[in-house]
Amino acid sequence: MEIFHSCLGRSGECLISDFRFIFYILPLSVNFLLMFVLYRGKCGLSNCTTRCLLAMAASDLLFIFTEIILWRLKVLYYPGCFLDITPVCSAVYVLLRASTDCSVWFTVLFTFDRFVTICCLKMNRKYWTDKTLAVVLAATSILLCSKNVPFYFRYRPGRIFNNVPKYCFIKSSYFTDLRWRGFQWFDISLTPFIPFMLILLMNTLTVRYILVASRVRKSLMGQSKGESRKDTEMESRKKSVICLFTISISFILLWGVYIATVLYFTIKARGPWRNVYFIWTGEILRDLSCSTNTLFYAVTVPRFRDKFRNAVQQLVT
Repeated sequence: MEIFHSCLGRSGECLISDFRFIFYILPLSVNFLLMFVLYRGKCGLSNCTTRCLLAMAASDLLFIFTEIILWRLKVLYYPGCFLDITPVCSAVYVLLRASTDCSVWFTVLFTFDRFVTICCLKMNRKYWTDKTLAVVLAATSILLCSKNVPFYFRYRPGRIFNNVPKYCFIKSSYFTDLRWRGFQWFDISLTPFIPFMLILLMNTLTVRYILVASRVRKSLMGQSKGESRKDTEMESRKKSVICLFTISISFILLWGVYIATVLYFTIKARGPWRNVYFIWTGEILRDLSCSTNTLFYAVTVPRFRDKFRNAVQQLVT
């Protein structure tokens, strides 16, 4: 209660931070359970798909931990701690941006895994192996972490106490220097514009392949004339289409406000951002996308959903 009263008059920042903390308790718990279920296996998924989902769940957990525990809640519950030292909070922000990029690009890898599994059977059997996927995941993580290193140098100390730099203030050159502005365009192109285009392209090709194959299968089975016959393969393909559309639409909707905000201020703004509540809305929706990617897949697969329900029941009882 004292924290809430001390937050009044700060433009609602603390209240929204409290809301974010409550808002992320569920995704944090869900991702832990998802990783536990995936680690146990026996979910009817291939090894490559399981590894992709484990990587997505791990990046989501890292994002929630960095965004909430290390970045947001320090203002409310432990101000003045070592996290406010300029090099430390700069490193935390780099970790936050890297976890965001990993969450998005692991979703792209998962979409590619679905595309290869459904549309490119020869490639799936010959090239898309567990070893290849492990190398791709490791290389993607290293490259994305390296790409975010420049963010470490965008901050300056806000104050100096006993020769110790404290707090992270954005340098004014970040909004005016052409090199920084070029890096901003590179950053928003890499996440989320290119992933958005890749997810949309691969899901469109996958859905097109499923629909064409389904029509051919119906004609071969004599169902094109209206015969009613249950086909388990057709049911499986319908569920795959639902899963792909769920991930694609959620990605578009949840990232939409954030993309619009970044574009507006990257093109027009020359100084710090002003519309705080609009920015926070975009960040909350973006955070929701980064913390629930694996959950969207889990709820569309019956066997996986049953395993998850059993894990929840065991935890409760």
